Amino acid sequence: MTEPIIRPATLTDDPALAELDRRTWSPLHAVTARPRPAGPFFDDRSRPDGLLVAEVDGAVAGYIRLGTPTPLPCNAHVRQIQGLAVDDRVRGRGVARALLGAACEEARRQGATRITLRVLGHNTPARRLYASEGFAVEGVLPGEFLLAGEYVDDVLMGRPL
Repeated sequence: MTEPIIRPATLTDDPALAELDRRTWSPLHAVTARPRPAGPFFDDRSRPDGLLVAEVDGAVAGYIRLGTPTPLPCNAHVRQIQGLAVDDRVRGRGVARALLGAACEEARRQGATRITLRVLGHNTPARRLYASEGFAVEGVLPGEFLLAGEYVDDVLMGRPL
């Protein structure tokens, strides 16, 4: 596998991102319903802005969404990771780590001084990755989601940039 290339998303990525989203959906990390079999990835609420794509060997292999946690001016110094997915075929090869690094760089470029994320309490692999990249648990919302009949914590993590 070659090193992942991280780049901004474009509208032409829609089919590949939609397929990746369908293949990687899991109650381990998703609180939303399973994506529709033929639905688009981008819509009126979800545009390419703020989305970075990882390509491996010329194919879309992952993405990370970077946004603002609120529209408030007093919160403008914070960016939030609002989605991360990596194709199972390249999992464990540094794609998620490369996407996280690129998201932190982009947040800094935008003038942010802090970055946050939310992760489900039972998603141990993601929590380990985030901790290894300097994210610390800053709060826990116990039993925040009912997923597949189980109450799952919502873990809030963050780090300075």
